[in-house]
Amino acid sequence: MRPAAPRRSLLAALALPLAAGEARAQAPAPPAPQPPAGPSGGNEWRFGAVYPLSGAPGLLGDESFRGLEMAVEERNAAGGLQGRPIRLLRADATDQAAAVAEARRLIGAEKAAILFGSSDSGVSLAASQASDAGGIPYFEMGAVTEGITDRGFRFLWRTCPRAADFAAVTAEAVTSVLPPLLGRPREELRVGLLHEDGPYGGSVAELQAQRLTEAGIRVAERVPYPARPADLTAAVQRLREAFVDVLLHAAGQNDVILLFRNLREAGWRPRMIIGSGGGYSLSDTARAIGPAFEGVMNVGFTGFAIADRVAPGNAAFAEAYKRRYGADPRSGHSLANFFGARVALDAIGRAGGTEKDKLRAAMLATDIAEGTTPAGWGAAFDERGQNTRARPWLMQWQDGRLVTIHPEAAAVAPPRARLGTE
Repeated sequence: MRPAAPRRSLLAALALPLAAGEARAQAPAPPAPQPPAGPSGGNEWRFGAVYPLSGAPGLLGDESFRGLEMAVEERNAAGGLQGRPIRLLRADATDQAAAVAEARRLIGAEKAAILFGSSDSGVSLAASQASDAGGIPYFEMGAVTEGITDRGFRFLWRTCPRAADFAAVTAEAVTSVLPPLLGRPREELRVGLLHEDGPYGGSVAELQAQRLTEAGIRVAERVPYPARPADLTAAVQRLREAFVDVLLHAAGQNDVILLFRNLREAGWRPRMIIGSGGGYSLSDTARAIGPAFEGVMNVGFTGFAIADRVAPGNAAFAEAYKRRYGADPRSGHSLANFFGARVALDAIGRAGGTEKDKLRAAMLATDIAEGTTPAGWGAAFDERGQNTRARPWLMQWQDGRLVTIHPEAAAVAPPRARLGTE
């Protein structure tokens, strides 16, 4: 059983950093003396949480869910929403079929008024489709594929960055950070793309290729592979034969571990590897791979080594997480979901409940400045439901920690040129 949440200390540590941004949003509506019974009925709000909580994607899914859980516990400790407590209903969805089934169960039998998710792009696409069909608002707080907000759903909002944002920061890394670091002109860098051939990897890689081509950077080789591969030896050989200097990899945790095993077996590695979140964000991955992971870069959600001036309250969140779960955060996915849930719950409060049109108006009125929250992100939503004030950061594994190295305002360490310590 998880230890009880230290609710008073969590609120004290984190109330001020986000409050500066929330002050720019529409003022919260005063709680009604007798809260009307909404879709959740009774005396509680019933909100669903659709995440992969087991199997290969379970680590990232559980880490993501923890951020939502902390935000809900914080809100309940402050009196709930409109004077009613929030009950969080978990659903384990490891693939798209399970996501549809679980979303329907939450909407139907469990009478959930809102769905949150999901850390996985395939799960998000499926769960949000079912949510829209069921007439329930959906908040995506961790999946990045472009298609999530491209379907015209009026009651879907994504609080985290999208694939295009990951591609933009990756292009910055290749064009601005790596040439002086590696001592090679940008035009001479040979970039390879390796990615799982699903909604997440395919979306990120396609946009990376576009941004690099626009910047005049040659993509020497692009290698997609099926989900959950048993071996990447052939992919490594193709990259080696293409004389790749910089490898961009979009993958889950197990794929990253497999890649490094195959690189070791081949006796080859590129001069730099840049991951795109996912498995490259997890401390579990770094421990599993060991010294070879030193120097690997990652474009991902806000981590826990970042300048306080751009992410006030970041360290306080990490401390509150450790008190709550007995260990340091495993990745920035918990913080991303905590941030997103706070934005969503604040909007629900300002809307006076979960009525869809009022909630949409509240979300569109949200105006949180960047640099005022523990994630460093702000919040302002376009007509598609995408947060336009969230961006990934360029980080690097240094001495066993994932530290921010770009942009300069957020950096806590300079980049290192060496990949691995072996």
